[in-house]
This record gives sequence, C-alpha cells and structure tokens, in this order.
Amino acid sequence: MRFVRFEHWAFDRRFLTILLIVFVQMIGASMVNPILPLYAQSEFSLSPEVITLLLTAFFAAQFVAGPFIGRLSDRRGRLPVLLLSQAGTVIAFLMIGFAQSAALLFAARVLDGVTGGNIIVAQAYVTDIMPEGKRTQALGYVMAAFGMGFIVGPGIGGLLASQFGPHIPFLFAAGAAFATVVLTRLTLEETLSKGEQARNRDSKRARMNPALLARNVPLLAVLSVTFVSSFAFGLLIGAFALFAEKVLFAGYDFAAVSLGVGLLLMVVGVGQLITQIVLLPVVLRRFSDPLIVLLGAGSRAIAMFLLAVATEPALGAASMICFSIGSGLLMPPLLSLATKTVATALRGRVLGIEQSVSSLGVILSTAVSGSLFALDPTAPNWLGGLLYCAALLPAVFLWQWARSNPGEKGVGWAVSA
Repeated sequence: MRFVRFEHWAFDRRFLTILLIVFVQMIGASMVNPILPLYAQSEFSLSPEVITLLLTAFFAAQFVAGPFIGRLSDRRGRLPVLLLSQAGTVIAFLMIGFAQSAALLFAARVLDGVTGGNIIVAQAYVTDIMPEGKRTQALGYVMAAFGMGFIVGPGIGGLLASQFGPHIPFLFAAGAAFATVVLTRLTLEETLSKGEQARNRDSKRARMNPALLARNVPLLAVLSVTFVSSFAFGLLIGAFALFAEKVLFAGYDFAAVSLGVGLLLMVVGVGQLITQIVLLPVVLRRFSDPLIVLLGAGSRAIAMFLLAVATEPALGAASMICFSIGSGLLMPPLLSLATKTVATALRGRVLGIEQSVSSLGVILSTAVSGSLFALDPTAPNWLGGLLYCAALLPAVFLWQWARSNPGEKGVGWAVSA
C-alpha cells in the first residue's frame, strides 16, 4: 500500500530549501524550550510563576509583531523580511547563552518574539509557490519539517546541557539559526515581483480592518479554533518541564531530567513527522479540512487527559504520541483555511493575524500556567484537555458551514473526490 505520494512540486528547489530552513530553525528552537525553564531555575533561582513569564514575553512580542511582519512581507517582499527575522533569532539565542541576569533573559525572549516572523514568512512563501489545491499538503510538509526539528533538537539540547552545562545549548542554537540566514541568502529567490509588492501596498483589497474581519465568518471560526487550542497548548508548554521534574521524573537530578524532557519532546517530533508524512496525505484524500481540524483537536484533548493522570515516563510518552498526532492533523488545515478566506494580496497578513491570535492564547495561558502548577502540578493538563474539547465547537461550525456552502467563492471549501 502506498501511503505517501510525492507530487512533482515536492521537489521544487525553493520548496525543499524552505523545508530545510524550517528544519534547521526548529532544531535550535526545540533545543532551547525544554532547557530554558530548568536553566532559569538553576542559574537565576526564578520561581515557577516567573519562569512561565519567559514564555509569555516571547509570545506577547510575537502577538504584537506578527501582523506587522506578515503585512511587511506582502508589501516589501518575503526574502528581506525572512533574513531580518532570522538574524534577530541569532542575536536572541546569543543573549540567552551569555545572560548574566534574569532581565537579559526577558529581553532576549522579547527580541526573539518580535523577529519570530521567520516562520510566518516561510509559510507565506510556500503559499506563494504552491497551487491552492496542494496548499494544505505542502503546509503539512512544512509542519513535518517542524517535527523533524523536534526529533533532533530536544535530544541534542538535553545531551548538551547534561554533558557541558546549561549555557551550551543556547550557543549551539544560535549557530543553527545563523545557518538558516546563510542558507536563505544563498539559495532562495523573491516570490513577489516589484509590481506585486506595489499593488499589495496600494490595493484596497490588501487592507483588513476590524469591520471586514468581523464579517468574515469562516475566518473568525478558524481564529476561534486557533485561540482556544493555542491557550491549551500554552498550558502544556508553560509547565511541562516543571511537571516532568515534579511528577514524571520525581527524584532524578538535573542532568537526568533535562535528558528525559528532551527525549519526551523528541517523541512529539517523531509522531508529528510520521503523521504529516504518512497520515495527513491519506486523510486529505478522504476528508475536508474542517473535519481534519476536528480530528486533530480531539486527539490533542485525549493527550492532555492522559498526561494529567500520568505518573511515569511511559504514560507521558503515550500522551506525547497522541498529542503529536493531533498537532500533525490540526495545524496544516487551519493555516490553509486561513489563507483561503482572504484575497491573495492578504496571505502574509492573514497568516500574521493567525499567528498573533495563536500567540495571544499562549500569552494568557503561559502567564497563568505557573500559578496553576503551584496549586496542583496536574491542573494545567486537566484544563488543557477541557479547552481542546471546547475547540471542537467552532471546528464543528466550520465543518457544517463548509457542507452547506461547498461553492463559496474565494474560500475553497469544496473537496475533490
């Protein structure tokens, strides 16, 4: 049985370069995230409530900057914005690696959030070069590159931290981010011509005000799923390393906990990679994007409930497998649906808005995840599971709306047999 069909566009040089850039970028990012809470706790004696605010600072900055970055890439071109945002990530990782105070940690996270539009622009680049009918699958491959980065990154980060100390993973991550700058500069070309950039700056269709947004019902439904699921995701990532130390790896030392957390997150990467390479192409041939969103949110809900009752690494790993399947199914159709609800000139902008809504959910949840953890280590996981159940409601609306409006112009709900 053939599970995967690699279309000819999958071998487009530009597309393969974007996949490699995302992969290398996520190696660096996934190395940092599991180590940063333990690093802040051991080196700067920060409390759980303050540690989770490091994540809040990143996503707050990304929330503010996301639409601007996306709009800037529509109006000034993808390539210069991509290079600028990648350079900011390099500087931010170096700041963390050489930090002498908690204030510098927060400054670095803000900088990384402001310039974190590299993923937004990479996704917009993919939508530029892919036909609409292949967009969801192409974005699935992009998310698979995310997964591959998460396979490699956490394990490397945990190993480096356990063998060479907590500073080294951040310096290594800076080197990985710098490699993406070089790769982008040497191999990618601009996808928007000067004329297209000028039209995007001047066209009335390239403007999105709150009134227009409020009338775009399918986009509001997409953003609702994004917000609720991102809030739940923030509860997970905000307290996961602390939960693992307290519950899953109770009694282990720093080196063992760092390695264990890295390996568990590596499980997420493996599961997400398999889902988006093997499972997603299969379900895309059988189901509509809104129905796939439903399946993804449901799988994530089950994962959070499993983690809430987990008391050992094995059950934690089972939860991470289920979560990775949900991630692999949820994100590509959501991103694709968002781009199909607006004019072509607004692709970068709408992806920026989608990223900002996602960031807002994570901002609010990471801000409270430390307090919830302090009350009960399992509380963030229980609440996250309930919220993923709530995300099913707007997803059901999307599914029903798509069935009743299969030919809606400019939205792309119709699914080929």
